[in-house]
Amino acid sequence: MPLLRSFFIALSQNRALRSFAERSSVGRKMSSRFVAGMTVEDAIAACERLNREGIAATLDSLGESVTKETEARRSADVYHQLLDAIAAHSLNANVSVKLSQMGMDFDPGLAETIVGELVEHASRVDSFVRIDMEGSPYTEATISMTEHLQSRSRDRVGTVLQAYLYRTETDAERLLDQRIRIRLCKGAYKEPPEIAFPDKKDVDTNYGKLARRMMTSGVFCGIATHDEAIVESLLTFVRERSVSKDTFEFQMLYGIRRDLQRRLVRMGFGVRVYVPFGPEWYPYFMRRLAERPANVIFLLKNLLQS
Repeated sequence: MPLLRSFFIALSQNRALRSFAERSSVGRKMSSRFVAGMTVEDAIAACERLNREGIAATLDSLGESVTKETEARRSADVYHQLLDAIAAHSLNANVSVKLSQMGMDFDPGLAETIVGELVEHASRVDSFVRIDMEGSPYTEATISMTEHLQSRSRDRVGTVLQAYLYRTETDAERLLDQRIRIRLCKGAYKEPPEIAFPDKKDVDTNYGKLARRMMTSGVFCGIATHDEAIVESLLTFVRERSVSKDTFEFQMLYGIRRDLQRRLVRMGFGVRVYVPFGPEWYPYFMRRLAERPANVIFLLKNLLQS
């Protein structure tokens, strides 16, 4: 299983294969299970379908590691369109952004300015911006920027922590002390054992501990997992501790565990689905295959049936 994960993570960084896949009709068909479409209109339509089922959304315009200010500004323009569209359609949705897409790699100040403008826009239309977490080189910068923006636009910005990093317990306390909203996930990047738990069981244990802390912190949090064993253990925790359903929501990825999403909604829990879209879908798609081998089996079955 670790070998398969490493294989797909390596593929996610292959530029030639990415270029071919993103231009290929077969590639777009394969990705359609996990990517809502290519345009803002596609994303809004997917969000409307989810809302009709009682499921909230967070919208992500796919793209990473821009190298020019014009590219970063163009990426931000899509998010401004999304925020306006969410307000115009009265959707239960917000947005998720990546710092590398906003110029972080070549000008951190520019990235903070751009994301700050998005947070200000979100404040005007009563929405919210989640700053996604990327690989470990971005961890401290992402947390620091979230802190700066929270001090200017309280409760309109949050970030993501990854349970596979050793530092995350400390980071969680740091953010909770400032009442910053956290999405907790396991982590989808390849990290060395010096900074991250190498064994899945240790990641799962840490995830459960951190989730319980966040769910009882008084700060609204997102519990992002498709692991049914973890979900069931947290449901037991909620019952035993009488944790209010208003203090957290479950978060899942578009196209994954739809059955579990719907079951949690029927039980009265908040569920938010991460809806990615856009032509630069390849790295995201490969990380989804790396996370869960069952996704590979699902895609092969569908290709054979088509």
